[in-house]
Amino acid sequence: MMASSVASPLCTWLVAACMSASCEKDHFLKLPSIFRCSRRLSRSARRRKVVVPQFLNAGGAGLVSSFCASGIQNWLNSCLTFEPCEEYYNSEGLASSLSCFSENAFSLFGHKAEPVTRRQRRMNRAAISGKAMAVAVKPQKDTIAKKKSLTEKRRIVVTGVGVVSSLGHDADIFYSNLLEGVSGISQIETFDCSEFPTRIAGEIKDFSADGWVAPKLCKRADKFMLYMLTAGKKALADGGITEDVMEEIDKAKCGVLIGSALGGMKVFNDAIEALRVSYKKMNPFCVPFATTNMGSAMLAMDLGWMGPNYSISTACATSNICMLNAANHIIRGEADIMLCGGSDSAIIPIGLGGFVACRALSQKNGDPTRASRPWDVDRDGFVMGEGAGVLLLEELEHAKRRDAKIYAEFLGGSFTCDAYHMIEPHPEGAGIVLCIEKALAQSGVAREDINYINAHATSTPAGDLKEFEAIMRCIGQNPELKMNSTKSMVGHLLGAAGAVEAVATVKGRDGKEELLRGMGLSDF
Repeated sequence: MMASSVASPLCTWLVAACMSASCEKDHFLKLPSIFRCSRRLSRSARRRKVVVPQFLNAGGAGLVSSFCASGIQNWLNSCLTFEPCEEYYNSEGLASSLSCFSENAFSLFGHKAEPVTRRQRRMNRAAISGKAMAVAVKPQKDTIAKKKSLTEKRRIVVTGVGVVSSLGHDADIFYSNLLEGVSGISQIETFDCSEFPTRIAGEIKDFSADGWVAPKLCKRADKFMLYMLTAGKKALADGGITEDVMEEIDKAKCGVLIGSALGGMKVFNDAIEALRVSYKKMNPFCVPFATTNMGSAMLAMDLGWMGPNYSISTACATSNICMLNAANHIIRGEADIMLCGGSDSAIIPIGLGGFVACRALSQKNGDPTRASRPWDVDRDGFVMGEGAGVLLLEELEHAKRRDAKIYAEFLGGSFTCDAYHMIEPHPEGAGIVLCIEKALAQSGVAREDINYINAHATSTPAGDLKEFEAIMRCIGQNPELKMNSTKSMVGHLLGAAGAVEAVATVKGRDGKEELLRGMGLSDF
């Protein structure tokens, strides 16, 4: 019976070669002529005929073919790779299984030189007659060891944070203002916005990159890049990456992944205005300084870091996806240290006008500090913010070797898509629920262990409600769960939102109760 000849693979490195004498002619496997022997064989050639694995087609009929010894050896050597399990190396191995072929038996890694015994000849005859036989292939062990080292779980920790925001440009000051309930939202002063229905934002008033960015670059670069460079270098300083440490670390395994939702909007807008006069008036750096990846590139060039370097632009999710991808680079062994996060600066006429046209912004101009009200019954839209947030992620053992301060451990995350609407959330919060469930599964955290959430909650009528319902559906049964949104004080920082909120969460790890008391807290 065909079923009796199917062998179950007990290890990933076994190849079952099930022979059936009852196979019909029409079911023989047809292979290129390089792998087929002539139909007419001499008596000595028939004795040397090699038996090869049987394949099962969809209908369950057996397919058998005979290969020349040289043809099958070259084919398997070039096409197949098998990985043995640990049990193989702890046993005597199954190399003797290859002896069933004949005096000229082959191995994937060379011809066998041992003499063939009478018992082995009997095994060969039994295989040809239709009985089941297993062929074990043993690869080079050093290759397997190398593959295993890349898949070992590497733990990731946060060893530094940097922030530029309307509540301060130092992580400690930023966190202290959050605890005190200070609002960074005020009237826009950078340009005349008297004609706009929204005239408030989380605008940065007193930023200076002196000491962090070269003066020449400060004059040319967009503010989103200056925020990114400053926050990135402050994260390094906070993480204890001094010049001496920089000399010791492997810069080929240090990377930068800091994204932006809108990039250099001011530089690009200025170039358009200059073009109205003449192309000769345009800033020669307007194109590179407007692209979202140039901030990460400039930071890497400044530091000499040659590891993974790019940016991700996915609107409000930019920072979160950057952080998750940076962590994955460390997990895969492609990096030991990653600077990750996001930066945006879109409080300019075209940025404000664009969101006004979408009818997405709050118009509570008379009371700026109370305009961003996540979950409030009278919320009427989000408030624009600007700034940057950067986290220094590091492989745990690497951080221990340099005695770094560890803020928290990154356990895992996920990203999904609503696949529903360009702006509106899914009516059932399907994408949010899926993302939370996958993040919990990937990180190995039980839902009852989640006791605090810094929510996205932008103060929009539809978004806040659907996010809240999805969170309650996934982990709302936990009586210890507490949730708030720091956007009530800094506004929506677009591509930088996730990273700045991550900084607040990481800084609040040791002072969780103070953080919750200082902000607009929702307790369920």
